[in-house]
Amino acid sequence: MTSSLQTDAIRVAALYRFARLDALETLRAPLAAFCCARGIKGTLLLAREGINGTVAGSIDDIAALISHIESIDGLAGLEVKYSSATEMPFHRMKVRLKREIVTMGIETIDPTTGAGAYVAPADWNELISRPDTIVIDTRNAYEVSLGTFKGAVDPETASFREFPAWVEAHRDELQGRKVAMFCTGGIRCEKATAYVRSLGFEDVFHLKGGILRYLEEVPAGESLWEGECFVFDERVSVSHGLAEGDAELCRACRHPLTAEERNSPKFATGVSCPHCFDARSDEDRRRYAERQRQVELAQARGKGPHIGS
Repeated sequence: MTSSLQTDAIRVAALYRFARLDALETLRAPLAAFCCARGIKGTLLLAREGINGTVAGSIDDIAALISHIESIDGLAGLEVKYSSATEMPFHRMKVRLKREIVTMGIETIDPTTGAGAYVAPADWNELISRPDTIVIDTRNAYEVSLGTFKGAVDPETASFREFPAWVEAHRDELQGRKVAMFCTGGIRCEKATAYVRSLGFEDVFHLKGGILRYLEEVPAGESLWEGECFVFDERVSVSHGLAEGDAELCRACRHPLTAEERNSPKFATGVSCPHCFDARSDEDRRRYAERQRQVELAQARGKGPHIGS
């Protein structure tokens, strides 16, 4: 298990482990009860292939949760990335049972035995700078829009389910090259490497700990990362040192927005942005505007996040 020097009151833990889990229903309720009793919020996914999730709480409570999860048979040695938040980034706690902890749609892939080689953040720059390396961002297009590694290929997928089809369509481009893949926290690229290796490719690598570990460990002056990294909570994005980024979500279409995009005439808080303006009707925008008005009224009354936010 890995750790961080973050000392802020709210600790965020992004965690996963591929492992064979049985009797999932017996794990779900006790995990949910453990978290709720300690005020921990976020989401944990359980599937036969392992555990995945992001949660937030006090430093002591998150430490207790990690120890508790690692005491479950098969889950010792979690991959964990810690960061901090100025406010609780989740509204509730959810523990869900899924067919896959990261959905590719090919359940025969087994990352526990077939994944590519880990590359530590300190060694990543050298690998992706080699002329015989193709660097592939395994995240979805809306995530890539905020930032990616210099020279990385964007498959422009809307979901991870589309990744196998993209690989099949570009197999010739991978032949004879080192294939280096990355994602936010390491889970998608680990599964992606197992898929690519199942097709017969040998020189397949993935960034250990994902972008989050890289941004935490590699100094900004030495970094090949460009932009910010999208995260799946109310912080929206983080930058070097895992500091909270500048991005915000469009509350109409959930697309992350840069400061430049928020200066667009097509942007209105809670109503529209350059990514959805032309796809929505005036009636849609009127509904979104009313929803945003209700959100702002609820916040002004001190009632916390509105259900539509």
